[in-house]
Amino acid sequence: MATIEAQDLRERIGRFRVLIMGRANAGKTTILQKVCNTTDQPEIYDTKGNKIDTTIVNSSIKRGNHDITNEMVFKSSPDFVFHDSRGFEAGSEEEFESMKKFISERAHATKLEDRIHAIWYCIPMDDHWRTFQRSEEKFFQECETGHVPVIAVFTKFEALRPVAYGEIKKQLQGVSGEERSKRIAERVEELFAKTGVLDRLYNPENRARPKSHVRLQNMNKTNTNCDTLLESTTLALDNEELRLCLFSTQKSNMELCIKCAIATTVDRAHKQIDDKSCQYSIAKWFPHLKVRT
Repeated sequence: MATIEAQDLRERIGRFRVLIMGRANAGKTTILQKVCNTTDQPEIYDTKGNKIDTTIVNSSIKRGNHDITNEMVFKSSPDFVFHDSRGFEAGSEEEFESMKKFISERAHATKLEDRIHAIWYCIPMDDHWRTFQRSEEKFFQECETGHVPVIAVFTKFEALRPVAYGEIKKQLQGVSGEERSKRIAERVEELFAKTGVLDRLYNPENRARPKSHVRLQNMNKTNTNCDTLLESTTLALDNEELRLCLFSTQKSNMELCIKCAIATTVDRAHKQIDDKSCQYSIAKWFPHLKVRT
């Protein structure tokens, strides 16, 4: 009997590397904390692995300087490493070119461990009439991300609900609580559709297009999580080793175990493989199990 472990994968790939992007106050730090199941701030390291004093980093950012190559790591989840694009969203052309260069170099790095494995682009919905600003336009129209999947993350989605309620408040008088919730939810969908943000994100003329998109809401509450983001990212990866590497950080998610196993089966449906190989390809998504080899 042999237990299927992700340790060998992590030794080959290293940590799962994410570039998180988005305007100030898009909720990026909160997302990373939720992903890493912590309320602590990350530790910052330079490209040589030297720890950087966070007060120095914050002081540098306030002066308008930010190094996208710096790595953010949370003690609670050392298997993740994050990079923050902070800078170009504020309109700095120099920071934009720096970000493009970073993505190009890290998307095509020879070693898998040096590559960025996913990009999370955060778009806050608390100002829904301005969801797609110049920063989003520049990134999606001009940036080449190679095989690195981009996940569009609509943050603060709960902000649409009071707007929806305000628009149909009079129509809700006298209706049941269930009907009230239904109508508000429908109005939220209408408001989201009116932004036109999905059409602009998935414009076929864009150089970068999201592999998928997710909605996150109420991230400031303790009972919320980023499971949908992690699931979407896992399924967006076209490299099975990377998918397994990310999956290993959330292997207690049984629903995701099943979805990955099904995706693997579908991907290999046209291939001729023996029963033992087929069983193994499915069983590896259930690391808590033991399989005969």
